[in-house]
Amino acid sequence: MNDMELLNMAFDASKSAYAPHSGYYVGAAVECADGTIYTGCNVENLSFGATLCAERVAVSKAVSDGKRDFTRIAIYGSGADYCVPCGICRQFLSEFSNDIDVLCAKDDGRYVTYKLSLLLPHAFRFQSAKP
Repeated sequence: MNDMELLNMAFDASKSAYAPHSGYYVGAAVECADGTIYTGCNVENLSFGATLCAERVAVSKAVSDGKRDFTRIAIYGSGADYCVPCGICRQFLSEFSNDIDVLCAKDDGRYVTYKLSLLLPHAFRFQSAKP
């Protein structure tokens, strides 16, 4: 699957977004190492901390199906700027791969690609105290 096909899947996912508070519709499509694609959209809540970002919805759907190895994620947002993952989503994605390619699109169809390690250079890592 090429970048534009993955981005189109993210755009299509944004059509299902629930964004009555911000009016900002986001869709994401995450590609697993085996080629499987999972999509998600943002789901807002009046208590903004309870809002789910499209990236976390897509990855959670994949994880619930037993997928853990991701290669790319495409994110589309209905605004004039490139839709890059928020800090929580960056940390969430880094749980699975700090080397994932992040395709960030904006409303006019243009996009940029970053390695997650560039967007989150010092991701939190937990070192277990267990032997």
